[in-house]
Amino acid sequence: MDYVKAFVIGGLICALVQIVMDNTKLMPGRIMVLLVCFGALLGAIGVYEPFAKWAGAGATVPLSGFGSTLFKGVKEAVDANGFIGIFKGGFTKSAVGISSALVFSYIASWVFKSKMQ
Repeated sequence: MDYVKAFVIGGLICALVQIVMDNTKLMPGRIMVLLVCFGALLGAIGVYEPFAKWAGAGATVPLSGFGSTLFKGVKEAVDANGFIGIFKGGFTKSAVGISSALVFSYIASWVFKSKMQ
């Protein structure tokens, strides 16, 4: 049942984003930034953590989950290190995700040939 719930919740998030993309003139990059900011905002007010525990990977895999993770890292680092935690907290909490995205993107650039449009 956990897999079904994660699939449905993740699909709903993606469907909402697709509706926004289809009905506005926002560029996909801006929508992705909005998702990260929205996740960070929901994490800041304490809504995203219970939602992520309930929805599982359906809420943590999309970019809104990344925003929540960034906020959580910044909050923990500020509590531990003060002002400097603002700058290093998000990176320490989400370093694995950022590093894997960079590595796999680099590998994909060697495997596939990009074409100018």
